[in-house]
Amino acid sequence: MLLGVILLVPGSSHATEDAEPPAESVPESRILDTIDGSRDYLSQKVVNFSKRIDHFFGDERYFQEHNKSVVRLYLNETIAQGRSPTFKFEGKAKLDLPAAQKRFHLVLESNPEKTTTGEVNKDQPVAPKGDAAPPPEKYAASVRYEKADENLWHFSSDAGIKLQFPLDPFVRTRGSYAIPIGQWRLKIAQTLFWFDTIGLGETTQLDMERVLSAPVLFRATSTATCMQSPQNCALQQNLSIFHTLNERSSLAYQASVIGTNKPKLEETAYVLLMRYRYRMYEEWVFVEISPQLHFPKTDDFKLNALLLFRLEMLIGGTR
Repeated sequence: MLLGVILLVPGSSHATEDAEPPAESVPESRILDTIDGSRDYLSQKVVNFSKRIDHFFGDERYFQEHNKSVVRLYLNETIAQGRSPTFKFEGKAKLDLPAAQKRFHLVLESNPEKTTTGEVNKDQPVAPKGDAAPPPEKYAASVRYEKADENLWHFSSDAGIKLQFPLDPFVRTRGSYAIPIGQWRLKIAQTLFWFDTIGLGETTQLDMERVLSAPVLFRATSTATCMQSPQNCALQQNLSIFHTLNERSSLAYQASVIGTNKPKLEETAYVLLMRYRYRMYEEWVFVEISPQLHFPKTDDFKLNALLLFRLEMLIGGTR
Protein backbone atom coordinates (compact mmCIF):
# COMPACT_ATOMS: atom_id res chain seq x y z
CA MET A 1 0.00 0.00 0.00
CA LEU A 2 2.82 2.40 0.84
CA LEU A 3 4.45 1.75 -2.53
CA GLY A 4 1.10 2.33 -4.30
CA VAL A 5 0.61 5.72 -2.59
CA ILE A 6 4.12 6.80 -3.52
CA LEU A 7 3.55 5.84 -7.18
CA LEU A 8 0.22 7.70 -7.32
CA VAL A 9 1.36 10.94 -5.68
CA PRO A 10 3.58 12.15 -8.60
CA GLY A 11 0.61 11.79 -10.96
CA SER A 12 -1.65 14.10 -8.90
CA SER A 13 -0.07 16.76 -6.73
CA HIS A 14 3.11 17.10 -8.83
CA ALA A 15 1.67 16.89 -12.35
CA THR A 16 3.00 20.18 -13.74
CA GLU A 17 5.46 19.93 -16.60
CA ASP A 18 8.33 21.83 -15.00
CA ALA A 19 7.78 20.75 -11.43
CA GLU A 20 10.93 19.60 -9.67
CA PRO A 21 10.70 16.88 -7.01
CA PRO A 22 11.35 18.27 -3.55
CA ALA A 23 14.85 17.75 -2.26
CA GLU A 24 13.66 15.69 0.67
CA SER A 25 11.71 13.12 -1.48
CA VAL A 26 12.82 9.49 -1.22
CA PRO A 27 13.84 7.83 -4.54
CA GLU A 28 11.63 4.95 -5.62
CA SER A 29 14.65 2.67 -5.93
CA ARG A 30 15.47 3.24 -2.25
CA ILE A 31 11.93 2.19 -1.27
CA LEU A 32 12.27 -1.00 -3.34
CA ASP A 33 15.68 -1.68 -1.81
CA THR A 34 14.13 -1.38 1.66
CA ILE A 35 11.33 -3.82 0.77
CA ASP A 36 13.83 -6.28 -0.75
CA GLY A 37 16.01 -5.97 2.34
CA SER A 38 13.08 -6.80 4.64
CA ARG A 39 12.15 -9.80 2.49
CA ASP A 40 15.76 -11.04 2.46
CA TYR A 41 15.94 -10.65 6.25
CA LEU A 42 12.79 -12.74 6.78
CA SER A 43 14.00 -15.34 4.28
CA GLN A 44 17.41 -15.60 5.96
CA LYS A 45 15.70 -15.96 9.33
CA VAL A 46 13.76 -18.99 8.05
CA VAL A 47 16.90 -20.46 6.43
CA ASN A 48 19.00 -20.15 9.59
CA PHE A 49 16.31 -21.56 11.88
CA SER A 50 15.59 -24.42 9.49
CA LYS A 51 19.28 -25.35 9.30
CA ARG A 52 19.60 -25.37 13.08
CA ILE A 53 16.53 -27.60 13.38
CA ASP A 54 17.78 -30.04 10.71
CA HIS A 55 21.20 -30.29 12.38
CA PHE A 56 19.76 -30.76 15.87
CA PHE A 57 17.39 -33.53 14.74
CA GLY A 58 19.95 -35.20 12.45
CA ASP A 59 17.62 -34.75 9.47
CA GLU A 60 18.46 -36.30 6.11
CA ARG A 61 18.37 -32.80 4.61
CA TYR A 62 21.33 -31.87 6.81
CA PHE A 63 23.37 -34.85 5.66
CA GLN A 64 22.57 -34.27 1.99
CA GLU A 65 23.39 -30.55 1.91
CA HIS A 66 26.04 -30.08 4.58
CA ASN A 67 29.17 -29.23 2.58
CA LYS A 68 31.72 -30.48 5.11
CA SER A 69 32.70 -33.89 6.42
CA VAL A 70 29.95 -35.35 8.58
CA VAL A 71 29.40 -38.70 10.33
CA ARG A 72 26.03 -39.89 11.63
CA LEU A 73 25.58 -43.10 13.64
CA TYR A 74 22.43 -44.14 15.45
CA LEU A 75 21.07 -47.09 17.37
CA ASN A 76 17.28 -47.56 17.41
CA GLU A 77 15.20 -49.65 19.76
CA THR A 78 11.57 -50.00 18.65
CA ILE A 79 8.91 -51.31 21.01
CA ALA A 80 5.72 -52.18 19.14
CA GLN A 81 2.35 -53.11 20.55
CA GLY A 82 2.19 -56.89 21.09
CA ARG A 83 5.64 -57.54 19.57
CA SER A 84 9.16 -58.13 20.78
CA PRO A 85 11.53 -55.12 20.89
CA THR A 86 13.79 -54.74 17.85
CA PHE A 87 17.24 -53.14 17.66
CA LYS A 88 18.77 -51.55 14.60
CA PHE A 89 22.10 -49.86 13.99
CA GLU A 90 22.54 -47.57 11.01
CA GLY A 91 25.12 -45.04 9.95
CA LYS A 92 26.36 -42.64 7.30
CA ALA A 93 29.61 -40.82 6.69
CA LYS A 94 30.53 -38.16 4.14
CA LEU A 95 34.26 -37.42 4.09
CA ASP A 96 36.11 -34.80 2.08
CA LEU A 97 38.57 -36.27 -0.39
CA PRO A 98 42.01 -34.60 -0.16
CA ALA A 99 43.06 -32.12 -2.84
CA ALA A 100 39.53 -32.11 -4.34
CA GLN A 101 38.53 -28.51 -3.45
CA LYS A 102 35.84 -29.91 -1.13
CA ARG A 103 33.66 -30.88 -4.11
CA PHE A 104 34.36 -34.61 -4.04
CA HIS A 105 33.41 -36.77 -1.06
CA LEU A 106 33.62 -40.40 -0.06
CA VAL A 107 30.18 -41.52 1.18
CA LEU A 108 29.77 -44.60 3.38
CA GLU A 109 26.23 -45.58 4.37
CA SER A 110 23.87 -48.36 5.34
CA ASN A 111 20.74 -49.13 3.31
CA PRO A 112 21.32 -46.50 0.59
CA GLU A 113 18.13 -47.34 -1.30
CA LYS A 114 16.07 -46.64 1.84
CA THR A 115 17.15 -43.02 2.24
CA THR A 116 17.25 -42.47 -1.52
CA THR A 117 13.65 -43.56 -2.09
CA GLY A 118 12.16 -42.03 1.06
CA GLU A 119 14.20 -39.25 2.66
CA VAL A 120 11.58 -38.29 5.24
CA ASN A 121 10.70 -41.77 6.52
CA LYS A 122 13.60 -42.24 8.95
CA ASP A 123 11.42 -41.30 11.93
CA GLN A 124 8.55 -43.63 11.12
CA PRO A 125 9.85 -47.16 11.72
CA VAL A 126 7.74 -50.14 10.77
CA ALA A 127 7.97 -52.89 13.33
CA PRO A 128 8.37 -56.43 11.90
CA LYS A 129 5.36 -58.71 12.09
CA GLY A 130 5.35 -61.17 14.94
CA ASP A 131 8.80 -61.88 16.31
CA ALA A 132 10.59 -61.84 12.95
CA ALA A 133 14.12 -60.49 13.07
CA PRO A 134 14.80 -57.25 11.17
CA PRO A 135 16.48 -57.68 7.77
CA PRO A 136 20.29 -57.54 7.80
CA GLU A 137 21.91 -54.20 7.16
CA LYS A 138 23.36 -53.52 3.71
CA TYR A 139 26.35 -51.23 3.42
CA ALA A 140 27.55 -49.17 0.46
CA ALA A 141 30.36 -46.88 -0.64
CA SER A 142 30.22 -44.15 -3.28
CA VAL A 143 32.07 -41.11 -4.57
CA ARG A 144 30.02 -37.91 -4.63
CA TYR A 145 30.46 -34.61 -6.47
CA GLU A 146 28.82 -31.56 -4.89
CA LYS A 147 28.36 -27.95 -5.85
CA ALA A 148 26.19 -25.38 -4.09
CA ASP A 149 25.23 -21.75 -3.67
CA GLU A 150 24.59 -21.48 0.06
CA ASN A 151 20.92 -20.92 1.00
CA LEU A 152 19.78 -21.04 -2.64
CA TRP A 153 20.59 -24.25 -4.54
CA HIS A 154 22.50 -27.49 -4.09
CA PHE A 155 23.56 -30.16 -6.58
CA SER A 156 25.15 -33.57 -6.00
CA SER A 157 25.82 -36.66 -8.08
CA ASP A 158 27.36 -39.92 -6.93
CA ALA A 159 28.13 -43.43 -8.11
CA GLY A 160 28.74 -46.39 -5.82
CA ILE A 161 28.36 -50.06 -5.00
CA LYS A 162 26.39 -51.86 -2.32
CA LEU A 163 28.83 -54.19 -0.58
CA GLN A 164 26.98 -57.47 -0.99
CA PHE A 165 27.14 -60.53 -3.20
CA PRO A 166 26.44 -60.12 -6.00
CA LEU A 167 27.55 -56.47 -6.01
CA ASP A 168 24.77 -53.93 -6.54
CA PRO A 169 26.00 -50.79 -8.38
CA PHE A 170 23.96 -47.57 -8.21
CA VAL A 171 24.01 -43.95 -9.35
CA ARG A 172 22.15 -40.94 -7.93
CA THR A 173 21.72 -37.29 -8.88
CA ARG A 174 20.03 -34.77 -6.59
CA GLY A 175 19.26 -31.09 -7.01
CA SER A 176 17.42 -28.63 -4.77
CA TYR A 177 16.37 -25.00 -5.11
CA ALA A 178 14.91 -22.63 -2.49
CA ILE A 179 12.62 -19.65 -3.16
CA PRO A 180 11.60 -17.02 -0.55
CA ILE A 181 7.89 -16.11 -0.65
CA GLY A 182 7.16 -13.41 1.91
CA GLN A 183 7.56 -14.98 5.35
CA TRP A 184 7.65 -18.47 3.81
CA ARG A 185 10.40 -20.43 2.13
CA LEU A 186 9.60 -22.87 -0.66
CA LYS A 187 12.18 -25.58 -1.35
CA ILE A 188 11.97 -28.27 -4.00
CA ALA A 189 14.37 -31.22 -4.29
CA GLN A 190 14.54 -33.78 -7.07
CA THR A 191 16.47 -37.08 -6.94
CA LEU A 192 17.01 -39.41 -9.88
CA PHE A 193 18.42 -42.85 -9.03
CA TRP A 194 19.17 -46.26 -10.45
CA PHE A 195 19.96 -49.40 -8.43
CA ASP A 196 20.78 -52.67 -10.16
CA THR A 197 18.34 -54.53 -7.89
CA ILE A 198 15.34 -52.14 -7.89
CA GLY A 199 15.77 -50.29 -11.19
CA LEU A 200 15.16 -46.68 -12.18
CA GLY A 201 13.19 -44.20 -10.12
CA GLU A 202 12.86 -40.62 -8.92
CA THR A 203 11.89 -38.79 -5.74
CA THR A 204 10.40 -35.30 -5.63
CA GLN A 205 10.18 -33.45 -2.33
CA LEU A 206 8.55 -30.08 -1.66
CA ASP A 207 9.01 -28.19 1.63
CA MET A 208 7.09 -25.11 2.77
CA GLU A 209 8.57 -23.52 5.90
CA ARG A 210 7.74 -20.60 8.12
CA VAL A 211 8.96 -19.37 11.51
CA LEU A 212 5.82 -19.01 13.64
CA SER A 213 7.66 -17.43 16.56
CA ALA A 214 11.22 -17.21 17.83
CA PRO A 215 11.39 -20.89 18.99
CA VAL A 216 8.81 -22.47 16.64
CA LEU A 217 9.14 -23.57 12.99
CA PHE A 218 6.33 -24.98 10.83
CA ARG A 219 7.15 -27.26 7.87
CA ALA A 220 4.85 -28.94 5.34
CA THR A 221 6.58 -31.66 3.33
CA SER A 222 5.15 -33.40 0.27
CA THR A 223 7.04 -36.39 -1.15
CA ALA A 224 6.46 -38.61 -4.17
CA THR A 225 8.74 -41.54 -5.07
CA CYS A 226 8.00 -43.14 -8.44
CA MET A 227 9.51 -46.35 -9.82
CA GLN A 228 9.76 -47.39 -13.44
CA SER A 229 9.17 -51.06 -12.69
CA PRO A 230 6.65 -51.67 -11.35
CA GLN A 231 5.15 -48.33 -12.38
CA ASN A 232 3.81 -46.86 -9.17
CA CYS A 233 4.34 -43.90 -6.86
CA ALA A 234 4.62 -43.86 -3.06
CA LEU A 235 3.14 -40.62 -1.70
CA GLN A 236 3.53 -38.92 1.66
CA GLN A 237 2.36 -35.65 3.23
CA ASN A 238 3.88 -34.48 6.52
CA LEU A 239 2.85 -31.52 8.67
CA SER A 240 5.47 -30.79 11.33
CA ILE A 241 6.01 -28.27 14.12
CA PHE A 242 9.47 -27.95 15.70
CA HIS A 243 9.67 -26.28 19.11
CA THR A 244 13.07 -25.40 20.57
CA LEU A 245 12.79 -25.63 24.35
CA ASN A 246 16.32 -24.54 25.24
CA GLU A 247 19.91 -24.99 24.09
CA ARG A 248 19.87 -28.72 24.83
CA SER A 249 16.38 -29.97 24.00
CA SER A 250 13.65 -29.68 21.36
CA LEU A 251 10.24 -31.13 20.58
CA ALA A 252 8.76 -32.07 17.22
CA TYR A 253 5.14 -32.91 16.44
CA GLN A 254 4.21 -34.56 13.14
CA ALA A 255 1.07 -35.77 11.38
CA SER A 256 1.46 -37.83 8.21
CA VAL A 257 -0.68 -39.33 5.48
CA ILE A 258 0.95 -42.09 3.41
CA GLY A 259 -0.51 -43.36 0.16
CA THR A 260 0.01 -44.82 -3.29
CA ASN A 261 -1.33 -44.21 -6.80
CA LYS A 262 -1.63 -47.87 -7.86
CA PRO A 263 -3.92 -49.69 -8.40
CA LYS A 264 -5.72 -46.44 -7.53
CA LEU A 265 -4.98 -43.27 -5.59
CA GLU A 266 -5.59 -44.17 -1.93
CA GLU A 267 -4.28 -43.77 1.60
CA THR A 268 -2.29 -46.68 3.01
CA ALA A 269 -1.51 -45.35 6.51
CA TYR A 270 -1.89 -42.44 8.91
CA VAL A 271 0.81 -41.59 11.46
CA LEU A 272 0.91 -39.29 14.49
CA LEU A 273 4.18 -38.90 16.36
CA MET A 274 6.05 -36.76 18.83
CA ARG A 275 9.84 -36.56 19.21
CA TYR A 276 11.70 -35.33 22.27
CA ARG A 277 15.39 -34.88 21.53
CA TYR A 278 18.08 -34.03 24.06
CA ARG A 279 21.71 -33.12 23.43
CA MET A 280 23.37 -35.29 26.04
CA TYR A 281 27.06 -34.53 25.48
CA GLU A 282 28.85 -31.64 23.78
CA GLU A 283 27.60 -31.02 20.23
CA TRP A 284 27.40 -34.55 18.97
CA VAL A 285 25.68 -37.09 21.27
CA PHE A 286 21.86 -37.05 21.28
CA VAL A 287 19.15 -39.18 22.84
CA GLU A 288 15.60 -39.26 21.54
CA ILE A 289 12.23 -40.64 22.59
CA SER A 290 9.44 -40.83 20.03
CA PRO A 291 5.96 -42.21 20.84
CA GLN A 292 4.07 -42.95 17.61
CA LEU A 293 0.55 -43.91 16.61
CA HIS A 294 0.25 -45.80 13.30
CA PHE A 295 -3.02 -46.57 11.51
CA PRO A 296 -2.11 -48.90 8.59
CA LYS A 297 -4.57 -50.00 5.96
CA THR A 298 -3.19 -53.55 6.20
CA ASP A 299 -4.70 -53.68 9.70
CA ASP A 300 -7.98 -51.98 8.72
CA PHE A 301 -6.59 -48.65 10.01
CA LYS A 302 -6.59 -49.94 13.59
CA LEU A 303 -4.29 -48.27 16.09
CA ASN A 304 -0.74 -49.67 16.26
CA ALA A 305 1.35 -47.97 18.95
CA LEU A 306 5.14 -47.73 18.71
CA LEU A 307 7.79 -46.34 21.00
CA LEU A 308 11.18 -45.47 19.52
CA PHE A 309 14.35 -44.92 21.57
CA ARG A 310 17.38 -43.58 19.72
CA LEU A 311 20.99 -42.92 20.65
CA GLU A 312 22.67 -40.88 17.95
CA MET A 313 26.13 -39.50 17.31
CA LEU A 314 26.30 -36.61 14.83
CA ILE A 315 29.85 -35.51 14.18
CA GLY A 316 30.73 -32.71 11.82
CA GLY A 317 30.10 -28.97 11.46
CA THR A 318 28.62 -26.75 14.14
CA ARG A 319 25.14 -26.08 15.40
